[in-house]
Amino acid sequence: MQYLSTRDKQIKLSSAEAIKKGLSVEGGLFVPEQIPNMEPHEIEGLAEQSYNERAYTILRKFLTDFTEEELKDCIGRAYTKEKFETANIAPVYKLSEAVYFLELWHGPTCAFKDMALQILPHLLTTSMKKTNEQDEVVILVATSGDTGKAALEGFRDVNGTRIIVFYPDNGVSEIQKLQMVTQEGNNVGVAAVKGNFDDAQNGVKKIFTDEAYKALLSRNQFKLSSANSINWGRLVPQIVYYFSAYADMRKAEELKPGEPVNVVVPTGNFGNILAAYYAKKMGLPIAKFICASNENNVLTDFISTGVYDKNRAFHTTISPSMDILISSNLERFLFDMTDGNAGQVAAWMQALNAGGRYEVDDAVKAKIKSLFWAGFADDDKTMATIKACKEQFDYVIDTHTAVGKAVYDKYAALTGDKTKTIIASTASPFKFNQSVLIALKGRNFVAGKDEFTLLEELSGISGMRIPKSLADLKVKSRLFNLVCEKDQMPQVVSDFLKID
Repeated sequence: MQYLSTRDKQIKLSSAEAIKKGLSVEGGLFVPEQIPNMEPHEIEGLAEQSYNERAYTILRKFLTDFTEEELKDCIGRAYTKEKFETANIAPVYKLSEAVYFLELWHGPTCAFKDMALQILPHLLTTSMKKTNEQDEVVILVATSGDTGKAALEGFRDVNGTRIIVFYPDNGVSEIQKLQMVTQEGNNVGVAAVKGNFDDAQNGVKKIFTDEAYKALLSRNQFKLSSANSINWGRLVPQIVYYFSAYADMRKAEELKPGEPVNVVVPTGNFGNILAAYYAKKMGLPIAKFICASNENNVLTDFISTGVYDKNRAFHTTISPSMDILISSNLERFLFDMTDGNAGQVAAWMQALNAGGRYEVDDAVKAKIKSLFWAGFADDDKTMATIKACKEQFDYVIDTHTAVGKAVYDKYAALTGDKTKTIIASTASPFKFNQSVLIALKGRNFVAGKDEFTLLEELSGISGMRIPKSLADLKVKSRLFNLVCEKDQMPQVVSDFLKID
């Protein structure tokens, strides 16, 4: 299986090369030359497999240059009972006859990013060995909150790697910030950027495409790579859990063989919902994709109108991991929607870069609308959904999952669609305890209480145990306090690597 760039199909690499590079030289993203197939009998067979076995079944179809031993080793290191606080890595919770939550937050940092970022370091270091790479790999991450901690935890003390995470100052929750600035490990660095997530992400992308800076790194035996979902090794593990959810529902006899489901994904960078789309292309019977945004609803508008326009007010919301105006993974989706028209994709991305806007043609627009339904929920609606979910079902969800549930409720009311629906539950409510408690108990209830008191309060109300990784933050020291301007990001990297 070869991998192509979304902007230049002449560029062809193995999966190991694509994972090692992260981003193509001209700024494109790597995609497989074709999406492999899962036959109905293979999908049925997943029901009797463990999560690790399911991961092997799916990943071996994409990572064809990895040996069985290499791939099973990567999977075995990533998905262990020690790292995930449940026997089932990604359990499905039945909320009602129509709605099922796919709980993706049982990993070490309590967010869905763990599902990919626990395996990516092993896929990457294996790829380095397979391609005889001698340089040390430097992982640069821009984070809107969850990716940063999950990447730090995944890469900590992994030989042959260094990792530096940039997060928007005042753009993440207090728990998210604490998780990052207390990170331990001999190869980790963390810095806040004055600005929003898009500023941090653009800063990282600029470093990736700065040939002079990359030459400086090369002279010092360093090579850049990415842990954001622009890296194929970060995206491909996410396909697994959609198959896994379907397999669990089949095993529990919640679905008949081949019965279609809808999938709802709270969406920022478009990676998680893209993984579900790839699962459908492989053969998973998904009827409709419901793309849920917060007030930064650039994707809602795009799916509705075919116009992508980031020239709008940026909103800081209670679902900060979705506070994004440039959805990087949409590029891979557009490549697929245009049947691999790299020239057209490159032109749209050039227009986005130059003027912050592009419009797809009517054929692509119609294709997208046949597959996707999009909506958004503001903070008030998100809060109301958290409260209603607790009152009606005695189930507590975080702010991002609540955006998904709110948009699903709107979709179901408008369409009357009774198809069984999987909602991606992307973070533990404990990661956003303040907002969740305000939704459940009001602002006065949380006033004057510190993060750790709030964790205890939420545990009492929800009946859920505080995740150990969050409870342990109370006794950890803050190790990082750097705040930089966005144009200082290359210097921060140089200082961390001790080069000039």
